[in-house]
Amino acid sequence: MHSFSDLSALFNERFAVKQFPAQPVGLYEATDYFLQIGGKRIRPVLCLLGNELFDDIRPDAWSAATAIELFHNFTLIHDDMMDKAPLRRGVATVHTRFGENTALLAGDVMMIQAYHWLSKISGVSQPLLLPLFNRTATEVCEGQQLDMDFEQRTDVQLDEYLHMIKLKTSVLLACALQMGAIIGGAGQRNQELIYSFGLQLGLAFQVQDDYLDAFGDPEKFGKQVGGDILANKKTFLLIHALQTASPSDKQSLLSLLQSTPSDKVDQVLAIYRNCGIDQWALSLKQQFLDKALDNLEQIAVLSARKVPLRELAAYLIQRDV
Repeated sequence: MHSFSDLSALFNERFAVKQFPAQPVGLYEATDYFLQIGGKRIRPVLCLLGNELFDDIRPDAWSAATAIELFHNFTLIHDDMMDKAPLRRGVATVHTRFGENTALLAGDVMMIQAYHWLSKISGVSQPLLLPLFNRTATEVCEGQQLDMDFEQRTDVQLDEYLHMIKLKTSVLLACALQMGAIIGGAGQRNQELIYSFGLQLGLAFQVQDDYLDAFGDPEKFGKQVGGDILANKKTFLLIHALQTASPSDKQSLLSLLQSTPSDKVDQVLAIYRNCGIDQWALSLKQQFLDKALDNLEQIAVLSARKVPLRELAAYLIQRDV
């Protein structure tokens, strides 16, 4: 069995192979730039761990993992454009450095390259993998649209937000795990359990991400802290604050959603702290993690094979970056 760090290093070594040709420079300089700034490689490693939960890692798992990472990077480039984000992983976003038109094409060609890697997978598992990948890709786009739609509303409920996060974040984690499990020969029930593990883990991951965006250290987080606040994003934190704030704090929060004072982030964070949002978020994160681990526990394999996934789950929800 491999640890997350071991598989991350192995995947990075394989992924470092140049993914795109040299010409046209205007396009592929942007794709190479984004791929070279790195990342935690969580999703491709989940695919590999999903495979190794049931069998030794098979060659097809590396192709599937590469496809998943390319798809994820496509979504990041386009999300940054929609969010008008200046930084990603601590450096300038693609649209900031190369312009929006090139960023749009760079994301598109990454998506196409993802399908190139899927086409390399053997015929035995490919008929199962492609529908899962296609459904997930569609759901991620749906989740992004809901995320943007919610920016214009002040009445988003927690169940609506949970549905959006499942689509935008959780389903890709779950898909990565199930794709690996399929390649590893898992039965249908075990596939369902590993998928559910990924869904709940994704929710815990998003709570942590929302928390770090508001309360994280920008030197460690690698993104603009308070970016969700400035973009009026409906997050776990904002939704709960609107539901639990005192009448005066709620009115102040609603007013801040309609304006952008220079100290907007500080004002919103003060309201969050008045509502105890920081501690509430940490508690909610633990609830999702517990559900994820319960699904993992039910998977019918030796407990020792689950250790890397347990360790990864703990890392994801305790991270400060």
